[in-house]
Amino acid sequence: MRTSALGKQGLITTRIGLGCMGMSEFYGVTDDTTSIKVIHRALDLGVRFFDTSDMYGPYTNEMLLGNALGEKRKHVTLATKFGIVRDPANPGVRAYNGKPAYVKSSCEGSLKRLRTDVIDLYYLHRVDQSTPIEETVGAMGELVKEGKVRAIGLSEASSATIRRAHATFPISALQTEYSLWSRDPEDDLLDTCRELGISFVAYSPLGRGFLTGQIRKFEDFEPGDFRRHNPRFQGENFQRNLELVRRLETFAAQKGCTPSQLALAWVLAQGHNIFAIPGTKKLKYLEENTAADSVQLTAAELKELDLLAPKGFAAGTRYPEAVMKFVNV
Repeated sequence: MRTSALGKQGLITTRIGLGCMGMSEFYGVTDDTTSIKVIHRALDLGVRFFDTSDMYGPYTNEMLLGNALGEKRKHVTLATKFGIVRDPANPGVRAYNGKPAYVKSSCEGSLKRLRTDVIDLYYLHRVDQSTPIEETVGAMGELVKEGKVRAIGLSEASSATIRRAHATFPISALQTEYSLWSRDPEDDLLDTCRELGISFVAYSPLGRGFLTGQIRKFEDFEPGDFRRHNPRFQGENFQRNLELVRRLETFAAQKGCTPSQLALAWVLAQGHNIFAIPGTKKLKYLEENTAADSVQLTAAELKELDLLAPKGFAAGTRYPEAVMKFVNV
């Protein structure tokens, strides 16, 4: 699989990674045994970039990934995140913490759960608006100096915040939602990252599974699937967004690939500094996603996709209103 430098701090990894969040919650029923098989198969296929967070579970996703990687840990780029605080007794309640002491205690917890001595890429999951970003990133930089972290990143941060953070300590990666139906990063985030030498890691590059064509009606979501509460999957929004999926299906058929592969190839074609971490808990979809590494799009095809899926086409916001307040800040 194709690899590239992730930031300028020495990390090199596959441009297609594996997002592990759904293996522990948010997308319906989970099965650790199957998830471990998916992680092992990803390794066999050449995937070397694995993404998790302490808030997935909470905590259980890090433990799952740490156990699954085992001795293969040294061969992969391992990324995790901190900053969204959930009470295991009431995980629906969330807070945000970027205070220096919390940065360090969170890192210690992640190191233990991941069964590793060092985290390759440590992200601030969401910006704590009550703590100056310089203080948070300063503490993250200290973890690098102590050898507990190799590089640091931000998630869902604005260009202004990125610049302040990068001036405090080198930022290697920004992780933000980006896909054919979530093109907000094209406003200024992608340009900021290119200017500063920061890699862009696209999460939900398949539109939370919607761009795969496997979701045709609201009832396709299992009980407990958080997408049931996402504005883009509600009522008229759902039906309008299906129009984009149908267009992509037609295009993919003509290209000789699946809609998922087309969507991933499009993300990767937006720049050599861009990585994609599609998530799945099924072997079939893992193999389909990794095969997108060999799908190449011509300039003419990219132009046609811009017409089929223009920026701002998607109906509905990425998250409910209350959650949107904590993205791009």
